[in-house]
Amino acid sequence: MLDLTYDAPTPKVIAGAKHDWELVIGMEVHAQVASRAKLFSGASTQFGAEPNSCVSFVDAAMPGMLPVINEFCVEQAVRTGLGLKAQINLWSAFDRKNYFYPDLPQGYQISQLYHPLVGEGEILVDMEPGIARKVRIERIHMEQDAGKSIHDMDPAMSFVDLNRTGVALMEIVSRPDIRGPEEAAAYIAKLRQILRYLGTCEGNMQSGNLRADVNVSVCRPGAYEKYMETQDFSHLGTRCEIKNMNSMRFIQMAIDHEARRQIAIVESGGEVVQETRLYDPDRNETRSMRSKEEAHDYRYFPDPDLLPLEIEQDWVDGIAASLPELPDEKKARFVTEFGLSEYDAGVLTAEVEAAAYFEAARGTNDGKLTANWIINELFGRLRKDGDKAITESPVTPEQLGKIVALIASDAISGKIAKDLFEIVYTEGGDPEQIVEERGMKQVTDTGAIESAVDEIIAANPAQVEKARGNPKLAGWFVGQVMKATGGKANPKAVNQIVTAKLGL
Repeated sequence: MLDLTYDAPTPKVIAGAKHDWELVIGMEVHAQVASRAKLFSGASTQFGAEPNSCVSFVDAAMPGMLPVINEFCVEQAVRTGLGLKAQINLWSAFDRKNYFYPDLPQGYQISQLYHPLVGEGEILVDMEPGIARKVRIERIHMEQDAGKSIHDMDPAMSFVDLNRTGVALMEIVSRPDIRGPEEAAAYIAKLRQILRYLGTCEGNMQSGNLRADVNVSVCRPGAYEKYMETQDFSHLGTRCEIKNMNSMRFIQMAIDHEARRQIAIVESGGEVVQETRLYDPDRNETRSMRSKEEAHDYRYFPDPDLLPLEIEQDWVDGIAASLPELPDEKKARFVTEFGLSEYDAGVLTAEVEAAAYFEAARGTNDGKLTANWIINELFGRLRKDGDKAITESPVTPEQLGKIVALIASDAISGKIAKDLFEIVYTEGGDPEQIVEERGMKQVTDTGAIESAVDEIIAANPAQVEKARGNPKLAGWFVGQVMKATGGKANPKAVNQIVTAKLGL
């Protein structure tokens, strides 16, 4: 394992206020379960399908239709809990959360309030190399999603698309352990990373696959420590919830604005009202949506159509045994097994696809050299080519691995390798075959290199005298030899021969 320091959070202090204030942030993340079918019906969860084409009778709340729980969705939630080192509750139950909205045909949402499937866990949030912060998870409960109201298709009417109705969600609720906007974004990034490694959520924030409700409050220095001692929320100030955030950048901007708004209210003698707010990125401001409801406002009660969910420990143990290597463990292994820096290991494990690409490309190659080529050359070329994802790379791991192997064997130089990489990127082909057919092999024959050096020295006597007076000028001869050989000469051999010939 990496030698991590679990740093105490450094609270974000708002500049320009009359007094010092600290932020306290809790997150409720709605993660769509990666499943082809919905939580209580067999309807498709396909994103972007024709409106109202993925709706069963259960989803549409037709009379007499009863929900039937999707076992795979439960398995995915258990897998998520295990990945977050959380307690799995062998007994849980579903409740009805009653409210009316046009895109909620039943007039209630099936959720879990009193007895969630997953209990307390934790996430280690990477803040910088060697520094991580622990954010406690309070619970993960399962619930069904609502549909989507559409207000911009007609000036006089609104439309409803029920395709999302009944899609399985995991609501991942953190404790108020996050202390600033940057830490909030880092928390979301780490949670998304873990979910993608587990395969339990695609984590696509743009499509609403992962979205967060952000609870923000401000308090005076020392109040948070009192809360940690007593677990008394009254020390933390009145919180406001910013609803449905699906961008890490906007999450940071919204938290910063909301904190300043609350501080301005308190310092002017007012009181912050607990409410739900929306963030307007165009104006960079939050605005009131509705007063914050409490549980009793939703009239929660056990869902009479669903029996309590009872699972067996053996089943949970089987899921635990099938968990993949998670990002923290993979990052630590890349450092210890392949000698990578913690930074490089972090870059390569940030996305599960990048980590898989690295391991496939490495093969028997040197880990550091392979990592350098992926991070610097491949990632750089993908950014240049419209910011492509690594899954869209024209260069396969096998092709990149062969390029690295050719460098390591001195068959080609670093400069030739870059030319070869560009050929493979744009034209494809076997790197080894390309090197042979296009005469790109590095010149390692010391006799041929020595002959080229002799010619350059004989043609430039004045430069020879200067180099003997200033050894740094020997690099000029190296450059001339490389130019004369079309960049194919082994640079190390050229350096050695030039130094010897000049008597340096």
